[in-house]
Formats: sequence, structure tokens, C-alpha cells
Amino acid sequence: MATTLNFPANLPLPLRDGYELNHASPFARTEMANGRARQRRTFTSVPSMVSVSFIFDAAEGQLFEAWFKYDADDGAAWFNCRLDSPDGLKDYECRFTGMYQGPQLVGTRYWRYTAEFEILERPVVSELEYQFGADDIFYTSIFDITMNDQWPEA
Repeated sequence: MATTLNFPANLPLPLRDGYELNHASPFARTEMANGRARQRRTFTSVPSMVSVSFIFDAAEGQLFEAWFKYDADDGAAWFNCRLDSPDGLKDYECRFTGMYQGPQLVGTRYWRYTAEFEILERPVVSELEYQFGADDIFYTSIFDITMNDQWPEA
């Protein structure tokens, strides 16, 4: 499911304060009478929930609310949004899990909005990246710095 709707690019990223990912369980657990338990994988694709909050000025707040109503179908539509996870700052396919909270006045002229997004697929490195080995995952940041900051331009 690829969506073409994007979160407005000129709105800021979610705040770090209160930002949290919660993953749905991919397995079921059955407690047995003898005290042991059985577990089995039930899904290979599970969503994650992310708690987000934003601080907008008045114009950004107006844009967010209009986008939510008209483009995001009052929160029912899937959209691409740049979010952070251990897999990096990327665009993830999301939708709202309910109505956002706010706007709440912050300071003299800023507005806080909070919401929960459902990320379609739990953020995790690809199986191919994982198969290259743990060392490659640990050294990804060094490779990125080397390629982008230290490597001469081609």
C-alpha cells in the first residue's frame, strides 16, 4: 500500500518531548495450566504506534488543521510523514489513530497539538541489511559520515 499523500513539508518535525514508539505484538501467548506458556507467531507485518506532539505558530496551526480536514480526510487517510526511529529519520506510511488533541496555547503565540500515529509497518532494518551482519549495522553511522563528510565530491 503506497500512498501519495504527504504530511505538509513546511511544518516542523514532531517534538522530542513525549515522542515514543510502541509496537503491536506479532505473536500470541497462551498460558497453560501447568504454569508454562506457548507462544506462536501470528503476524509477519505489524504496525507501530507513535506518540507525537508539535508546536506550531498560528499559520502552521491553520495549515495543519486544514490539511487534516481536507487532505487527510479528517484523519482517516494514510499519509507519508518524516519520523524518527532507531532505523533513522525517514518517511513512514502513517495514519491518525484518533482525533488530535489541541490546539493548546503555549507561551503567547504558539499552539501545541498532540496525536498518535499508526505506522503501517514496524520500523526495522530490512532482512537483507540484517543478513550483512551486525557489524554493518553498528558501523552505519561511521559509513554515513565518511561518505558524506570525508569523501571527496565526484
